[in-house]
Amino acid sequence: MWLLLAFIAVPLIEIGLFIKVGGWLTLWPTLAIVLATGMIGTFLVRQQGLKVLGELRNSMSQMRDPLSPLAHGALIVLAGVLLLTPGFFTDAIGFLLLVPPIRQAIITFAAARVQVASFGPGGAQQGNPRDPSSAQRHPNGNGNGDVIDGEYSDLSNPPSSQKGLNKRPSGWTEH
Repeated sequence: MWLLLAFIAVPLIEIGLFIKVGGWLTLWPTLAIVLATGMIGTFLVRQQGLKVLGELRNSMSQMRDPLSPLAHGALIVLAGVLLLTPGFFTDAIGFLLLVPPIRQAIITFAAARVQVASFGPGGAQQGNPRDPSSAQRHPNGNGNGDVIDGEYSDLSNPPSSQKGLNKRPSGWTEH
């Protein structure tokens, strides 16, 4: 529902702003502003994107959690899309997303409303993966996930259809 509302509201806002600004500045200055914001936005998105990419590389090489640089990178990509979309409203939102404290506030706001599920040796765990007290316990009671479920076939005795052929298994499973 919210997405439908955004697809209806944003173009209406952009049309209204184009009419107001175009009536105030005339056609050519209005188009020049739209082109300038696109070029400036592209430059800023590239600059900040490379910075966040470096932070991502550092966090991966130091075995730290890459979630923050990934979230910042996603918001920078969204800012780039908004800045390349012609319009004053989308440009304003795009430029706001290029301000690191605003991006951090958005990430903090979103993180407070997201429930994290992690998958590990014990299966799915709900809650905060960094807080062991919030994880669900494994059904066997020890919570360490040492249960391995599997199936096997005994290849030492061939089926009755192969007894006359004296075929042995390939040997790759023998120890």
